[in-house]
Amino acid sequence: MITRVKICGITRIQDAQHAVESGADALGFMFYPASKRHIDFSSARKIIQSLPSFVTRVGVMVNPSEDEVDMALEVAGVNCLQFHGEEPPESITRYSVPVIKAFRVKDSSSLDQLEHYSSANAFLLDSFVPGAHGGTGHTFNWDLVQSARKFGKNIILAGGLNPENVGRAIQAVQPYALDVSSGVESMPGVKDPALLEAFMSQVRLHSH
Repeated sequence: MITRVKICGITRIQDAQHAVESGADALGFMFYPASKRHIDFSSARKIIQSLPSFVTRVGVMVNPSEDEVDMALEVAGVNCLQFHGEEPPESITRYSVPVIKAFRVKDSSSLDQLEHYSSANAFLLDSFVPGAHGGTGHTFNWDLVQSARKFGKNIILAGGLNPENVGRAIQAVQPYALDVSSGVESMPGVKDPALLEAFMSQVRLHSH
């Protein structure tokens, strides 16, 4: 199975272009003001308008208001939504675009809530770090992913992925997709072309 890749925390058009040229399937735009990779809706729109048609544009949000989600869709122009906070199940059901629900995995009990989010198109499993909503550079116990499969959703693996461990991640988890941010950066919000290419090369090497 070909493992898909989302490069998250895009803030610059050149990084978006490098990611796409390296083979990324999706780009993530952080509309969470507290993130070190935050981008506003109009800046994201300029990048999104430059992208090829078949690259998914994901708006990443943490406990947003309905107005903020509408801005991501209508102003920025994303065509997929990722909810990375404590959004209740009913709050993610009203959208016509695909929805990814992220969960921060601390232990097996972290997965108990997945059954309530049946409207999501995919589950993203990230590391639990107190006070942080992703982008921490920490991995979690990948053995826990297996229990998430019973809900029948595509599994996106996140948390601490980089060119050195992504091959092991694919072999251990066999996820539908990978989500990487800090592991391909030279500094928060600035992607490193060499790390991007190294990451994608490892994905191609270990996907089949």
